[in-house]
Amino acid sequence: MKTLKTTQELAEFCSRAAQHDYVTVDTEFLRERTYYSKLCLVQLAFAGDGVNDAVLVDPLEEGLSLEPLYELFRDTSVVKVFHAARQDLEIFYVDAGVIPAPLFDTQVAAMVCGFGEQVGYETLVRKIAKQSVDKSSRFTDWSRRPLTDAQKVYALADVTHLRQIYEFLAKKLADTGRAAWVTEELRVLENPDTYIIDPEDAWKRVKTRNSSSRFLAIVRELARFRENHAQTRNIPRNRVFKDDALVELASTKPSDTKDLSRSRLLLREARKGDIAEGILKAVEVGKACPADQMPKVDDSRDKLQVNPALADLLRVLLKAKAENFGVASKLIANAAELDAMAAGKRDMPALMGWRNDVFGKHAIRLCNGEIALAAKKSNVKIVEL
Repeated sequence: MKTLKTTQELAEFCSRAAQHDYVTVDTEFLRERTYYSKLCLVQLAFAGDGVNDAVLVDPLEEGLSLEPLYELFRDTSVVKVFHAARQDLEIFYVDAGVIPAPLFDTQVAAMVCGFGEQVGYETLVRKIAKQSVDKSSRFTDWSRRPLTDAQKVYALADVTHLRQIYEFLAKKLADTGRAAWVTEELRVLENPDTYIIDPEDAWKRVKTRNSSSRFLAIVRELARFRENHAQTRNIPRNRVFKDDALVELASTKPSDTKDLSRSRLLLREARKGDIAEGILKAVEVGKACPADQMPKVDDSRDKLQVNPALADLLRVLLKAKAENFGVASKLIANAAELDAMAAGKRDMPALMGWRNDVFGKHAIRLCNGEIALAAKKSNVKIVEL
């Protein structure tokens, strides 16, 4: 188990990796005490001869630069293989503004190949590589040094088994003609906007039952302040104040620190200093927001005139098509899309690209009364009308 601790060692490995068709990648990181993930370890492997074809990279080693790895990420002749890549990619984008290309996510590919919803790495190792993964180091502190042999073995397994999984899934996608489906799905991960958290939009993630525009204006300002404060100080947003405290503050509209002291949910540290000042200012700005600039909740879904019987038929059709094609049903369409379709809406992902070929075009014909569904034993069949 070789651990690379210098930029030169990393450059030499990446140079060798660039001679292969693909490289598997994984990371270990911490995020419990920071806003941005702290990268603690990078695991890399390529299909080699077994001698130093899988390594650990220690980004905490003084003087080590990840630039050789980023150069490899920019090399479009080498496929970069991850499993559930979202958080890994965010780390690299925040650190260097780079998104590996071309990209392959085995979790996405596995869903397209019929392994179920958001299948875990351990499941794929067991089903494809016929191996088991030691989970004992899963919740370890990866920032502590030195790493134990058990930690190294655990970390390296995340990229060594991934080689066999990738080759299996890539072949299956080629055999079934579904490689383009995965490419389509990966566009979100390849889009830099996926990894940019704009404080202006932070309020949209706060769950509340109150749809008053004035209330939402205060929620928006509080969420904006919290996001900015957390980002600039690199602390978790919940360390500033949690969502339930945010909603409480938007309801009670505190005007001074005495009001803040009455909060049931606000952390003690947030009742004074910079956070307290930020809260009071945000409430003040929200209260003074002009009517034409207040946020509004998208209640279009609530106003949909959904035909419940048609929605149920669409669910049956979706289940049948998902089983037919061996694709995870949630990858094709979700419940909200089916309800919207049953209410007459047509602008949705389920009616685009490969989803339309597999399910969408049949769903529209069902909605238009052109086809019906019939059950024969355990099978559902389409009947032309």
